Amino acid sequence: MARNGNYLLQPIGWVRRENNQVSIEVEERYMPGLLGLEQHSHLWIIYYFHENETSPDRGLLQIHPRRNPANPLTGVFASRSSVRPNLLALSVARLLQVDGRHLILEKLDARDGAPVLDIKPYMPVSDLIPDATNPTWLPRLRKE
Repeated sequence: MARNGNYLLQPIGWVRRENNQVSIEVEERYMPGLLGLEQHSHLWIIYYFHENETSPDRGLLQIHPRRNPANPLTGVFASRSSVRPNLLALSVARLLQVDGRHLILEKLDARDGAPVLDIKPYMPVSDLIPDATNPTWLPRLRKE
């Protein structure tokens, strides 16, 4: 823990988007940490909202989710908004392939160049919560 209140996070990789393909390019020094990752179908990706560092909205603590005024005013901690005090993001993605230091993903809602701070395997035994609830304005099933 930092004594002065400052913390240093080092990216372990970067989101890459090219030719309708999304991947994470892992820094070479972290490649040993990928051992066994191909055995998991889905991954939690923790990344940084790098394009929001200078956003004038960064200090907002209440927002309309998805910037839709039809959605109720909500605290940022009750949303997945990119507007928040610490610009950390969490997404789950299907892992298609581990190709050297590249993790090929089916989808990831992160922008090209986003610094990846950590990768964790999705584990149904602890990550699946069948009786979880959400507010009524949030669709239960995502339609794409």
